[in-house]
Amino acid sequence: MVKRLHSLAASIALPVALLLAMLLGGCASLPPGADFPKTASQAYAHPEQTTLGQKFADAARTHDGDSGFRILTQGVDGFLTRAQMIGGAERSLDLQYFIFRNDDTGQLLADALLRAADRGVRVRLLLDDGETIEGDEQLRALQAHPQITIRFFNPFAYRGHVLFFRFTEFLFNSARLDYRMHNKLLVADNALALIGGRNIGDGYFQIDPDAQFGDDDVLAVGPVVRQLSATFDDYWNSALAIPAEALGATSAAALDAYRRALAEHRRQLKAEGADYARRAASGEPLAGMLNGSLPLVWAPARVVCDSPDKSRTEKGEIVGKLMHRAVADEVAQVQSELLMVSPYLIPGDEGMALFRDLRQRRARVGVLTNSLLSANVLIAHAGYTRYRRPLLEMGVELYEVRTRLGSAQGSGQSKAMTRFGTYALHAKLFVFDRKKLFIGSMNFDQRSMHLNTEIGLIIDSPELARQTAARFAAIVQPANSYRVLLQPDAAGGAPRLRWRTLEDGTLVDYDAEPAQSGWQRFKSDFLSLLPLDREL
Repeated sequence: MVKRLHSLAASIALPVALLLAMLLGGCASLPPGADFPKTASQAYAHPEQTTLGQKFADAARTHDGDSGFRILTQGVDGFLTRAQMIGGAERSLDLQYFIFRNDDTGQLLADALLRAADRGVRVRLLLDDGETIEGDEQLRALQAHPQITIRFFNPFAYRGHVLFFRFTEFLFNSARLDYRMHNKLLVADNALALIGGRNIGDGYFQIDPDAQFGDDDVLAVGPVVRQLSATFDDYWNSALAIPAEALGATSAAALDAYRRALAEHRRQLKAEGADYARRAASGEPLAGMLNGSLPLVWAPARVVCDSPDKSRTEKGEIVGKLMHRAVADEVAQVQSELLMVSPYLIPGDEGMALFRDLRQRRARVGVLTNSLLSANVLIAHAGYTRYRRPLLEMGVELYEVRTRLGSAQGSGQSKAMTRFGTYALHAKLFVFDRKKLFIGSMNFDQRSMHLNTEIGLIIDSPELARQTAARFAAIVQPANSYRVLLQPDAAGGAPRLRWRTLEDGTLVDYDAEPAQSGWQRFKSDFLSLLPLDREL
């Protein structure tokens, strides 16, 4: 019983903090270090003078203003492409991430950044400060390199990792600290860009044996890269991007120690025969995209993003960009079918109105999200459950991904996930009438719409839209997902929820939400009672 009480307390700590923050309101203020002197800078202006820029120059001219794309569905390819882009850069690297873990892949990429800087490449690294954990701070040692500049977006004043102190600071500064930069972007030489849903970390690259996120990136070349670089510059030069040195000193000695640790880590992984570490030196898959053996799809595209000071834009205090409105406009134009992959699904009134309009026009709406078993943020799943029945009642096809997949199709893995540990959805993909595709960092939830900054691409490509629709069909098959249904009640009462899936080759219907235990189900039901939608 005591263990369960501790478990419940741990589950409600964050929701209670969010609820208190909503009630207290916090105080809006500038982040620490806002008055620290910093120099504005812009993306590298001459990508055509670099090897990466020259690789696609002829193709870009041939395609008359279109950009080239290739979707990376396998997590390890997301890691390899990042490592190879960093390794191939000659003049500049711009990285913008919500999370940059100091785990195996994070250290390999940090090592690659350090070696790029040693070659004379200018490195700009912009990180959010909301989800840092112990160990991540080691990355700050790179700031001592003359070619590397690190900035933190809207940072906490407290730089340690004791949750009590972070929660306390959050409670009394929630109006500022609730606002996070959720963007994920890497640009090499202003010639190649990688954008999507993946953060930096083993789980996002599907090499963590215990937990893996199914996600997507898209490699982009051509005119859209300069547009992406322009958004990076907006964030980099914004008042909320605080130089790392304003938050604490680093030193050449700390950099030397980190350099030695990274080199030893690289040698250790090589000695252990880690496949992803070995493949990083092979050049694939980026080499195939560069030489044409892995062809790109060329199509028109546009960047959709939030302004860095989204909170003031939302309030009408300044003129800026609001990404959720651009995505909503695309949804509203759908004629026959909307397919949506969103790991966190809190549509709110505006999202439900969009779904309702589509169903009234008899458009098919298919939505894939996390199940209770696969959800990595319990409070977010609890918030979603309130929308489940209304979505089904309006005719939305609703699927929840299983934590152990019976088929590799659509998962981003080359083998059935049952061999690899737990699976959770993390991709953010929308397919509009199988003609256009959205890929980026935005979940279809209230936090992405109103509290976090986001970025993505809307690509006008029937080919990429069909590819993604095929993967949607594969991942929602009964071996991989639960189809959530409303079943009429024999006694004439309200229809009951059912979860249909494939077990040992046989279709089965569950009349209770699949869960690790009744205790997990109880915690989700309890949390669903809290009025936290706008925080989720």
